[in-house]
Amino acid sequence: MPDTAHSPDPLPIVWNPDDRIGDMLKGRRGLVLGVANENSIAFGCAAKLRAFGAEVALTYADDRTRSFVAPLAERIGASLLLPLNVEQPGELDAVFERIKREWGRLDFVVHSIAFAPKADLHGRVIDCSADGFARAMRISVYSFLELARAAEPLMAAGGALLTMSYYGADKVVNHYNVMGLAKASLQAAVRYLAAELGEKNIRVYAVSPGPLQTRAASGIAHFDELIEAAVNRSPGHRLVDIAEIGRVVAFLVGGGASGMTGDTIYVDAGLHNMA
Repeated sequence: MPDTAHSPDPLPIVWNPDDRIGDMLKGRRGLVLGVANENSIAFGCAAKLRAFGAEVALTYADDRTRSFVAPLAERIGASLLLPLNVEQPGELDAVFERIKREWGRLDFVVHSIAFAPKADLHGRVIDCSADGFARAMRISVYSFLELARAAEPLMAAGGALLTMSYYGADKVVNHYNVMGLAKASLQAAVRYLAAELGEKNIRVYAVSPGPLQTRAASGIAHFDELIEAAVNRSPGHRLVDIAEIGRVVAFLVGGGASGMTGDTIYVDAGLHNMA
């Protein structure tokens, strides 16, 4: 479970409209990918974006995932809940057609999906299979480019594109393996997209949280050791939680970050600064 003991604003266990904390994002509409359960980074982002007044659309990868995501969408009052498996042809186009029909525009996208086959993730990078590498890059990186391309025409007045990275993109992290290569590519994509879309006032960011006990992270070998090391090494000897990540995402989506683009923003309790 995420460590909320030290968070000044932990995510409410039960979210409802009374949890609203402001209207900083009132009138903004955005798409959030990657909610799997209430511990997901994507759910922390969606809940905080709603708390600041934004309308959100959520996606689910398949029928099994929908059974977990639908109650969360209802909990935070998500405007749309749409099927999207980025490996299935046509599903991404269908999502954006629905958003265009319902909203007519889009102000932000939060991309919080990543995957690598277990055999490739747990093995050495040098032993990664071509198919495993291609699938990791397809889901973890290329899907962000697809989202940006689909969102661009709906962001005529500008907007923000965000994705989730990790410190393993910058330095070697034991057992992160091929996902480190994918996240490094993702951060490079953020810089290039920022350069290409800047004239349209579309800002692009990578958010790099510290390790959290999410379902996605559970696939990394010896993840408990990574958690323990993060607590021991971070300045405050603590983890971050999904509410803290969500607040940073809300800031980046809002006007307060208008002078920033192409950056990787670390939300890891200072862990990346420590030797």
